[in-house]
Formats: sequence, C-alpha cells, structure tokens
Amino acid sequence: MAERIAKLIARSGVCSRRAAEELIRQQRVSVDGKIIDTPALTVSGNEKILVDGEKIPQIEHPRLWLYHKPTGLVTTHKDTAGRPTVFDSLPAGLPRVISIGRLDLNSEGLLLLTNDGELSRKLELPKNAWTRKYKVRVFGQLNQQKLTGLADGILVDGVQYGAISVEVINQSGANSWLAVTLHEGKNREIRKVMKAIGLEVSRLIRVSYGPFQLGSLKKGEIREVPQKVLHEQLGGLLNK
Repeated sequence: MAERIAKLIARSGVCSRRAAEELIRQQRVSVDGKIIDTPALTVSGNEKILVDGEKIPQIEHPRLWLYHKPTGLVTTHKDTAGRPTVFDSLPAGLPRVISIGRLDLNSEGLLLLTNDGELSRKLELPKNAWTRKYKVRVFGQLNQQKLTGLADGILVDGVQYGAISVEVINQSGANSWLAVTLHEGKNREIRKVMKAIGLEVSRLIRVSYGPFQLGSLKKGEIREVPQKVLHEQLGGLLNK
C-alpha cells in the first residue's frame, strides 16, 4: 500500500514522523539513489530508501515495551553534553526503539518504548488525551485552594497548561507526596506548575501512561507488552 515516505520511515523505527520530515528537508534521505526534499513523496516500500546513507530497517509489526527509567538518564539517542542516555542503558538484542514522550534527567518511572515511530506519534497526540499519572514529592507549604484550582488549568510564563488533578497522599512537615494526573505532558509541566504555586519538586515518578502501569517493574528493567494485550489496549490505533 502506497504511503508518504515520512510515515514509512517512522514505521521502520528510525525516528518519529516529524523527525523524518526534518531529515528529508535536510536532504539526508534518498530513494532509489536520488536525494529527495519533500516529505509528500509517496512510496510503496519496495524502493531502496536510505537515511544518512544507511538502509532503513525492514518494517515489522508494532511492538511496545515498558521501561522503568531511573534518574540520571536523558531521553534522547544522542546527547550533546555527553550525558548517559536511556538508549545507552537498554539491554542488547532489542531492535532500534524510540520513546513515547519523555522523562527529564531527574524524573523516573514508566517510559514507553516502541519500534514504530508512527505509533509513537499517535500515542503522543493531544487529541488522544492519554492520562499520565505521577507520584510527586514536593517541598513547601501546601495550599489546598491552589491545588484544587489546577483542575481549571493554569497559565505559567505565557504557557497555558490544561487541567491537572492533584490529591495529597501524605504530608510530613514541609514535605508532601502528591498524586498528580494530567493529559498533556508538556515539557517539565509538573515542575513548572508546582513552582508557580510555591512548591519545589524533589522527586517525580511516572506510575502510568494510558492503560500501561509501572507496577512492580524495577529501576532499569524493561518488559515487552504481549501482542494480545497491545491489540486489546490500542485497538484501531495500530491499524489507522
């Protein structure tokens, strides 16, 4: 079936569709020996497609892994500062994978990984509004009115954040654990929002992303989601 080349590259697991479009604009993609400059090109998949001179991987069925990201790793394939990355820490034998969303250097918990960049794009789309849940330790004086008010969204430094649900798990002096639920997952959203209401995040653990749970997964451990479960949970997203 014919499809746009950026989508095909994403499905091969090289990168996301957006990143593939950027590679094409940078003239780093060739089709049957010819450099292309538009992501609108339609291909069948039988062509010889190279990215930076290397043939793209053979497209396989979408796969998904649950990974317990520890702190101290950045969620990128190459870090200009030379810091250790999530992908450097993965066990040998995995196909090339990309992350669905990110967790920053000092955050930990559930990170979804996939061999399919198109699936990654679909699960990150705001319209799908997948719920992300976190356990968050904060330092500072809790203000219940401000916490409750986050359900209406908040504007911080010119950025509008959507509804955030917050429940207090426990409190000991100026230290508290909160259960935080959101749907957007913008860059460092929880840290920025908490700072705006006078709280400093000292630990942040993502415990779920959509229907997928961190559960008993240990730090640094990775587990593949069985195909049956993947199809049950994602349904038509795998075939659109």
